Amino acid sequence: MRIFNSNLEYGLLAKLFHWVTFLILIAQVPFGFYLVGLEFSDERIELENIHILIGITIFYITLFRLIWKFMNPSPTSTINAFKGQVLIAKLNHFLLYLSILMITTSGILKKLFMGESLNFLFFNYGFKKDNFILADAFYQVHIYANYILIALVTLHILAVIAHHVLFKDKILKKIT
Repeated sequence: MRIFNSNLEYGLLAKLFHWVTFLILIAQVPFGFYLVGLEFSDERIELENIHILIGITIFYITLFRLIWKFMNPSPTSTINAFKGQVLIAKLNHFLLYLSILMITTSGILKKLFMGESLNFLFFNYGFKKDNFILADAFYQVHIYANYILIALVTLHILAVIAHHVLFKDKILKKIT
């Protein structure tokens, strides 16, 4: 298997970025909603710290994935699709990246504005002064961006199923 993308399919690294991101998000999003329902306790703080570490990891994976995407163009489309369908697919992919970055950055900013410091794997960072109003605003962005991500992932999966089952165009083969 090739590391770089070819004209026909994605390379190993692009596939790993795609599936690792999917697997982490499929666990992280429900984990976050579970945390919301917990009462404040030492257990919640410990679980929240795990959630934050995973979120920061998703942030870095997404950044590396975008850098890789810009350096390594996607395979050419062999699908006979109308221009609106291509536009919807590109818009969905753009919004998927945007929502993931919104979720991760809003979660980070929420914690920082709460007066906490965070370990960003490479360095620790914290604000000198807290701002609970901004922390709450970023928390709201964090929640709503998760709902948007769920809708976008659902649309993405339904489109893949439609292409595989209805159009039989083997689009899934490019990314598996």
